[in-house]
Amino acid sequence: MRSRIALWISIVLNAALIAALSYVWSRREPEKQLQVSAPAPIATTNQIVKTNVVVRRQNFTWHEIESTNYVTYLANLRAIGCPEPTIRDIIVAEVNALYDRKRATEIVTPEQQWWRSTPDQQAVTAAMSQLHALEAERRNLLTRLLGPKWEAANSWEIAAFNSRLDGPVLGNLTADAKQSLRDQEAKFAQQRQEYVSRKQAAGEAVDPADLARLQEENRRELAKIMSPAQVEEYLLRYSDVAQNMRREFQGFELAPDEFRSIFRARDSAELQLPLYAKGDDPATVKRREELEAQRQDAVKQALGSERHQMFQYSQDPLFRQAQTSAQQIGAPAEVVLPIYQINQAAELERQRISNDSSLTLEQRAAAIATTVTQQQESLRKILGKEAFERYRQGQGAAQGVFGTSK
Repeated sequence: MRSRIALWISIVLNAALIAALSYVWSRREPEKQLQVSAPAPIATTNQIVKTNVVVRRQNFTWHEIESTNYVTYLANLRAIGCPEPTIRDIIVAEVNALYDRKRATEIVTPEQQWWRSTPDQQAVTAAMSQLHALEAERRNLLTRLLGPKWEAANSWEIAAFNSRLDGPVLGNLTADAKQSLRDQEAKFAQQRQEYVSRKQAAGEAVDPADLARLQEENRRELAKIMSPAQVEEYLLRYSDVAQNMRREFQGFELAPDEFRSIFRARDSAELQLPLYAKGDDPATVKRREELEAQRQDAVKQALGSERHQMFQYSQDPLFRQAQTSAQQIGAPAEVVLPIYQINQAAELERQRISNDSSLTLEQRAAAIATTVTQQQESLRKILGKEAFERYRQGQGAAQGVFGTSK
């Protein structure tokens, strides 16, 4: 009986000891417990055990601070105790990034008009006007947000037109993509130069097929950086094929679709032609001829017969002279072809007379004078009296447009 009583006393004491240790432990590290349940009351006492519940504030994230509204953004930064110089740097950087995107995507610079042989001066003027307007807008916004002293430690330069990667297609490239593209440009230029230097050092001729393979590898790298549309836009601006086309079509303005169509056919052909530059076997010769025909037919297919005829005229220096003269006197473009045809006919007649050995020198001079008079009358009818006089003064008898007439 006594042993049974001793056993129960021992059990009660051990339970009390465990409860006391639990209580002490919970008081020593309350900060580690977010939620604590009150222990069950001990039957032998009336003591109520109180616990301290510590609730931590959840850490904020940057998304809670950021806002598309700059006024709200400022308020959020100040609410978390951000220092004013840091706030200024953050807001200026955000606004500058916004206007960098506007500058890259909203302004039409001459480089974006890759189909033009010569820059459009109106586009140049308009782009500069837009650049200055964006700069004024940016400065006004920052002054409203930060006050006039924000300018003391911050600046923003208006980009020159040689920034290259602008417009609705290339302007959306990320900063990392633009840097990768510049790195690839430098790498390709170095590879090409190293190849040429090796050949020269060895006393060997440069193989166009080797250069073509380097070009193909460069295109593959470009495709890793940009989308297909961006690659094409880049090539339309800066590839050798596009540069050659602008020189070839000087004086004959292509529409964007025409330029793009011709470029696609020629670019495809010119990438492959060097691979078939050597070899006289029938298959190589045939493929070379097919690519040459593709290159030549591209212009006619893109322009149609009438526009293609005008392009052929534009290859004649006499036609380009007629274009320049019409522009100088302010005549409409429609008179360029008639001026060219009149001058061409007069020039052919002068050559015929000069080569006619049956005529004496006096007879030749008289016949040429008659031709010049007829040329002048025809031009006067087309241009009108005042425009013809400007044309005549601009050309001058010394330039040979009207022969020896004054």
